[in-house]
This record gives sequence, structure tokens and C-alpha cells, in this order.
Amino acid sequence: MNQATIDFAYLATAVCFILSLKLMNSPLTARKGNWTAMIGMAIAIVATMFSPGIRAENLGLIAAVVAIGSIGGYFSAKKIEMTAVPQMVAVLNGLGGGAVALVALFEFLHGSQQGVQPDMVQSVTTVLSAIIGSMSFSGSMIAFAKLQELLPGRPLTFKGQQVFNFLLLVVVLALALAIVAFGQATVPIFVGLLIASLVLGVSGVTPIGGADMPVVISLLNSFTGCAAGLAGFVLMNTALLIGGGLVGASGLILTLLMCTAMNRTLGNVIFGGVGNVVTSSGNSALAGKQPKSYSCEDAAILMTNSNSVVIVPGYGMAVAQAQHQVKEMAGKLMAMGIDVKYAVHPVAGRMPGHMNVLLAEADVPYEQLYELEQINPLFAETDVVLVIGANDVVNPAARYDKGSPIFGMPILDVDKAKTVIVMKRSMGAGFAGVDNELFVMDNCVMVFGNAKSSVAKISTALDQY
Repeated sequence: MNQATIDFAYLATAVCFILSLKLMNSPLTARKGNWTAMIGMAIAIVATMFSPGIRAENLGLIAAVVAIGSIGGYFSAKKIEMTAVPQMVAVLNGLGGGAVALVALFEFLHGSQQGVQPDMVQSVTTVLSAIIGSMSFSGSMIAFAKLQELLPGRPLTFKGQQVFNFLLLVVVLALALAIVAFGQATVPIFVGLLIASLVLGVSGVTPIGGADMPVVISLLNSFTGCAAGLAGFVLMNTALLIGGGLVGASGLILTLLMCTAMNRTLGNVIFGGVGNVVTSSGNSALAGKQPKSYSCEDAAILMTNSNSVVIVPGYGMAVAQAQHQVKEMAGKLMAMGIDVKYAVHPVAGRMPGHMNVLLAEADVPYEQLYELEQINPLFAETDVVLVIGANDVVNPAARYDKGSPIFGMPILDVDKAKTVIVMKRSMGAGFAGVDNELFVMDNCVMVFGNAKSSVAKISTALDQY
């Protein structure tokens, strides 16, 4: 394959990547976006395999590795539950960062063995690839462990940790400068740089609570994209450069959007330690108050006597995989002439778009999905709001309690509706670890139990009306 053909293939890859991002802006076209990105990646892999720099005798080995990775990825994706997608994203992102760090290491070793002095651009990009890739790998593994509950979700800190991180960062920068200054004569320093970067990734993510892991994963994804783009410079690979740049930019945009949705700065997410478990005290929002517990049949009666119902899906619905039962229940309500809408908070679930994907999976009409800014003005005239497993995103304390870790976060104003039905397994706190006073408000009733079975019971009860 000549260079002109390879360049054209890389151009086609870039077009596919850009088009896929456009298509993934909407749940209606997100599947096409994924397929478009996969086609682009396949084109890039084939073009790279047949580039002049690849020896013919290595094609079999490369093809075998690609096949193993593809098969493993396919079956992992088929097996994974939607609620565990963030963990899978963290793992895949970490592997990407680790691969970039290894590329940087081997390119550096290859240059040292050949006695070739790299130019300044090549040296800087190699060093940055090693640093960012290593930090992304180790940080993503910690994020995975927290989400998978292999590590505690609370911030893991020790005395003087911020000072330690600062000194470690200084060490990383000093080693990087030494490598750029002395070139191929510093292999031990390069290995030391990788180790220090790995430790910095671990120490930088462990103080962040589980509630903020989606933001961290998005940021680390941006880091990996940047590292991959830099690796594109190192390997002189146009597709890697463009793809890495797109991932880095889109990951950073998503990170900032998530921070905006929580009304917090990125610095507060990284250094604020939000997500620690807050123990109940005498001034707890639930202290001395008892929730009103209703049966599924009672909840069905409330909804049949209403003119409008707004459904608020949350992580509890995702865990129970109750989206199909919710769609069936909503269909019965609409058949009775009741107006049904869905209110989706930007950070509901564990990743942005989590609820949208689940509802789309159940064929819920996209026109019935309302974003926070659209639905909040409508709650005051809504008869019944059904909250399914959501917690922090409907907590009124976010409006006024300056001592709450969710203070200032835009919430769904469900408490302004005439009646609120909350489905939960228990009165337990959400990801932020704080009590929710909504549960004991006068216009709120609780339906305890598994979301899937509870919604199914309500749906069955609706058949009587």
C-alpha cells in the first residue's frame, strides 16, 4: 500500500470520527455514531498494518493480536450491564493510557539503542506521552476499583497528601526536563519518570469520592486522548494524532459540562473530596420525622386520579433494569388520557446520558424526555411525580444548605409538585452521602422495594381502572 493510499485512508478515518461525534449528540442517532466510529477505526488499523513501516513477517502476529482484542472486547461489551459501563469505560481508558506510555517507552529505548538523538519536538512529545499515559492508566484503575467497590468509595486521604502530590509533581517535571535536556543517555531516568507518573495518578485519584468518579473518568479519558495524540507525533501517525485530539477535546468538554451540571468547578471536584459518607446527626433532615409508606396499589390509585405524571428515572431504575416495566406502565397511563413526561437530570445515573440510553433501549419516545431546564417550570402544575431510584438530583437541600456537599447543584424541583412518589429500597443516602429531606415532606410518599418489581405491580394494578 503506497503512502498516498494510506494518507487517504487516514483522511477517511478522521471524517468518520468527526461524523460519529456529531451523530452521538442525540440518542436517536447514537447507534449510527458508534458504528461510524468503528468503521473509521477499522480503516485506520488496516491502513497502519500495510504501511511501509510494518514488516511483512509481523503481519500475522499483528492480525492475531487484533483478533484477540476484538473478540475480548465484543464478549465483554455483550456481557456488561448498563450500570457497570462506567467501570468498563475506566478500564478501557486506562488500557489506552497504558498502551500510550508503553509506546513512548519503546520508542525511547529504540532511539537509545540506535544512538539517535531525537529532535526537541520528538523528545517533548515522547515525554508528555509517557507522563499523561501513565497517570491516566493508574488513575483509571483506581476509578474502576472505586466504582466496582473493590476500594471504598469515600475519599482516601492521609496527612500531608496534597504536599506529597505537589512534591511528586515537581519530581515528575524535573525528570522530564532532565530527559529532554540529555536525550538518549537517560534510560533509568525515563523509567523513573514512568514510575513517578504512575504513583501520581494513584495519589491524585484516591482522595476523590465515588460520587465524583464519572467526572474523573471523563477527565482521564481526555488525558488519554491527549496522550494518544502526542503518540501520533512520536509515531508520525496521522490517524492517531487526529483521533487522540478529538478524544482529548470531547473528553474535556464533557468534563466541564458535568461540572456545570453540578454547579461546581473542576478544581473543586479534584480537590474538594466530595463523596465522603456524611453520618447522620441530630440536625439531620430526617431526624424525628417519619416517611409515609404507601403500597404499589396506593401509588397506582394516586396516578389514576391525576391528569399529569412526570417520571424521574435514577440509578435505582438502572440497577433494577426497570426501564421496560416503566415504559409499559407509562403506556397504560397514557391510554387513560393522562399526560406522561420523563424528567432527565444531566448527571442522573453514573454517566451523562445513562438514563437516555436506558429509556431509548425501552423505546420510550424521545419527545417525552425533558431536560432539567425544560421540566422544572412544569413541576408546580404537575399532579404526580414518580421518582424511581433518584436521590441527590432531587434533594431540596441543594438549594439552601451551604454545609451540604451538593449545595448549589441544579436539581429537579420535584418537591413543588402536588404529590411525589419515591421508589427506593430503603431510606439510604445517595452517592453524595447526605440525607434527602424530600422523603419526609408532607407531599411525598415512599414505595419501598425493588424498582422493577414495584413498577410491575403498579402496572398490574392499573389494569383495574
